[in-house]
This record gives sequence, C-alpha cells and structure tokens, in this order.
Amino acid sequence: MKYDKIVKGTFLERPNRFIAKVLVDGKIETCHVLNTGRCKELLIKGATVYLNESSNPKRKTKYDVVKVIKGDKLINMDSIAPNKVAEEFYKKQNHNVLREVKYKNSRFDLFLNDNTFIEVKGVTLEKDNIAMFPDAPTERGRKHIYELVDAVKNGYNAKIVFVIQFIGAKCFIPNYKTDPEFKKALEYAKENGVEILAYDCFVTEDSMKINERVEVCLDLLLPI
Repeated sequence: MKYDKIVKGTFLERPNRFIAKVLVDGKIETCHVLNTGRCKELLIKGATVYLNESSNPKRKTKYDVVKVIKGDKLINMDSIAPNKVAEEFYKKQNHNVLREVKYKNSRFDLFLNDNTFIEVKGVTLEKDNIAMFPDAPTERGRKHIYELVDAVKNGYNAKIVFVIQFIGAKCFIPNYKTDPEFKKALEYAKENGVEILAYDCFVTEDSMKINERVEVCLDLLLPI
C-alpha cells in the first residue's frame, strides 16, 4: 500500500488519543492520529514523524500521523494499514478476499474463498526486536479470538494474522504483562485449530508491504 502525499514533521504532544501537535515547516499543525492505542514508546516529544496529507479541503485536520522513527526503526503506526497490506498479501496468493464479514456476534477483517476467516492485528510495540501485542488490555481482541474458535468448530478455517509494522522482528509474543488473558486466549485458539501467524513489513516513508513470516513464540517470557 502507498500513501498519497507524505510530509515530514516533529512530534510535540498528543493532547488526546485522536490528535497530535506536530511541527511542520516551522508551523504547529493539529494532526489526526490514525492509531487510538497508547503508543507511548513511539510518540515521544521530538520524534520524527511522517504525515499523510489529505486531499480533502473540508477536513478539520490536514494531516494524518502514519509513521514514526524509533531509534533506528521506521515504524508504521497507522491502524488501518495492516488490513490493507494483509488484503494485498492474500490477493497476490490468488485468493478472493472479502472485507468485514460477519460471523455471529463478530465481524472479522477478511474472509478468503477457501472458507477462512482472518482477524488482523497491527503490531507496533517492540523491545529488543521482539514484537508484542497488545499495548493495552483488549477485551474486544479476546472476544474475536474465541469467536474464531467457534467458527473452526462449525467447519470454517480461521487465522489470526499479526502484521508487524516494521522490519527485522526476531519473533512475535503476546504482551502477557499488559494483558495476560489475551495470551491465554491465543493459546486456547492454537489448541483448537486457529492458525496464528506473524509477518514483518517492509516500511518506507510512503509505503508498507508484508515482507516475510516471523516466528510466533507463545511461551517466550521477557521482563517487559
């Protein structure tokens, strides 16, 4: 996936989870943050960020915050992007892909023509090149996992795909310290036929695409 028009800026502050103040060409701009997660380790005052400029003149905010530099990593923090790159990835494998398909009380991100439901999770949190999810407790995320198990029991295939929004991750682990119940849900899903996958991404200033598969380590414990 590619962005239309990327502008570089310097992050100043995040007054609430929806907006950020960014210095762009000497002017302070109010920008929309395309990620409602905490992102405290990413949005640090002085960090270099990349903004996608909107072509809609009627928008209240001219820019969306889509990428940030953390150390030596360029990280895509746009929460909409993982679904887009996952859709592109599966289409390249000659799948017909439907978006937002309802199953009982859930609406899963993708549905493939081989009867597979896919729930996509974007990953921006990392420590020592180990990717982690979530960065905050996610009751909704756990609910989707258990509904995927139900789908498998009713004859469907199911995958949880963690799209790591940077390149070079050693492996993926559930962030058990932040949400131990999410880790338990993933273990239960694996035991009951849900395929758990992770892929890192090749990220440039104006694009992101899936790079290669990354090992999922449900039992690896770190002092996070």
